[in-house]
Amino acid sequence: MTDAAKPAFPAMSIAQAHALLGQPGTMFEVTEGEVRGVRMKLYKNAPPTLREIYAAGALFGARDHVVFENERASVNGVRNAAAKFAHQLIADGVKPGDRVAIIMRNLPEWPVVFWGGVLAGAIVTPLNAWWTGPELEYGLKNSGTSIAIVDAERYERLREHIDNCPELRKIYVGRAREEIADPRVALLESVIGVTNEWNALSPVTPPDVPLQADDDVTIFYTSGTTGNPKGAVISHRNIISNMLNGAAAQARAFLRRGEAPPQPDPTAPQKSFLISVPFFHATGCFAIMIPALMSGNKLVMQRRWDADQALPLIERERITHFGGVPTIAWQVLEHPKVDEYDLSSVEGVSYGGAPAAPELVKRIKARFPSATAGQGWGMTETSATAISNAGEDYERKPASCGVPAPSGEAKIVDDKGAELPRGEVGELWYKGPIVVRGYWQNEKATAETFVDGWVKTGDLAKMDDEGFVYIVDRAKDMLIRGGENIYCVEVENALYDHPAVMDAAVIGKPHQTLGEEPLAVVHLKPEMKATSDELRHHVAQKLAAFKVPVEVIFWPETLPRNANGKIVKKDLKKQLEQPEF
Repeated sequence: MTDAAKPAFPAMSIAQAHALLGQPGTMFEVTEGEVRGVRMKLYKNAPPTLREIYAAGALFGARDHVVFENERASVNGVRNAAAKFAHQLIADGVKPGDRVAIIMRNLPEWPVVFWGGVLAGAIVTPLNAWWTGPELEYGLKNSGTSIAIVDAERYERLREHIDNCPELRKIYVGRAREEIADPRVALLESVIGVTNEWNALSPVTPPDVPLQADDDVTIFYTSGTTGNPKGAVISHRNIISNMLNGAAAQARAFLRRGEAPPQPDPTAPQKSFLISVPFFHATGCFAIMIPALMSGNKLVMQRRWDADQALPLIERERITHFGGVPTIAWQVLEHPKVDEYDLSSVEGVSYGGAPAAPELVKRIKARFPSATAGQGWGMTETSATAISNAGEDYERKPASCGVPAPSGEAKIVDDKGAELPRGEVGELWYKGPIVVRGYWQNEKATAETFVDGWVKTGDLAKMDDEGFVYIVDRAKDMLIRGGENIYCVEVENALYDHPAVMDAAVIGKPHQTLGEEPLAVVHLKPEMKATSDELRHHVAQKLAAFKVPVEVIFWPETLPRNANGKIVKKDLKKQLEQPEF
């Protein structure tokens, strides 16, 4: 279709697109229902539990599903290993509702033991593989975990803390380098074998454990900035509604450009994901790993994100989707050897968790003309992405994280919970079937965060007339300079708009009379140069003078991040307090 023949964008409003998607009899049919006493929009035809999602994968059984270095296993290889592990957990005494923890980096075993725990009726509790021994001890004790599955590296970190976890009765260790004498320890390979053996497993029927849509199925710990992490308790409905939200957002993009969404086609070429976010993060697990089994997609893992390794992997494995956080997209686009590899397979680049420069979507479209770029907003408490922006909408409004899915509602409220008019900044609240029921054994925090089905996100945001949401900042990270509010994200976005800036963070610098002033820390793109004065002048052309950083510090490498890819400003501040700065 020529540009002249294309209908004007958008071909219909968001409300019209959602009404079409949610018609009776469709996959995305929306109805009203009650979940734990709260009325909300629900997907009428959603599969009830993850067991149905697991079963759907059988349609793609022979396809490659997990790839890690020289290891490879098919969809059915993973499914059979998972069902085998589920039977082992039940033999170990696991009852429905018991907590089974996963503590390992992204490895092929991760999805196997996750699905095994789900099929056994356990509440699967992934813990952050970056945590220290004391932090892991906290997670195990707080969740009351009875069985843990760990990799050898995490076992060494945990070894001296096991005796402090009285409810922990058995530990499966994967990839152990030597025998472990502890009678509580078993080798994971003794149950499921090694990755390259899974395809040869005989078919295994999963255990017949009763499961319901609103049963607790996982606990994911938040990456909170203050106090101990809180365990968000997530149901089958939460995760499956999130999957449908993602599919509905893709379909909405077609309707918005005046095209009919494509029908699901099991014979279509396989999608292949370079997984760069941890499986113990809601995005990695709910938005990528779980849908990948149902759809027969391929998950290609790296030991850690490395752009030098990523480029040949994209070429070799015909990767169709990559992303995670904006920095990953930038590192691929800016890599000095990017043109030496065949990256023509790329169909989608998506990210969230951090501000993205408006320039990024243009660069993605220039490098991958047929690919769809997208970003979104979500949190552990919304079971991953809740608001998304993709395709032409993202190109048109690159500063927005998008709009809620057909089953979701968002509003901007003041400090008393009253809804604000469009365009005004307040706290973002979200409601829908992806919102978790609360925090594990923490009634106080649950009552403070969840109100009548709404989650109080702690993010400052505004909404335009079309319903597109713009995240302004984390409420607790906002700077106040002499009584004037400075939203750090706004300043960071201005910095990201400079062609030399790859990474940026704005933090508060104490000031005797003003209280604090904005200080910027940036990491430049390869071979690019800029001065502090140049970047300050650049920001001054876009923002009021009081928002301009008083100083720009140049960081020699990517800024410090947590496992979810978010810049950890408290770590940045600590490093800046060192004598060399």
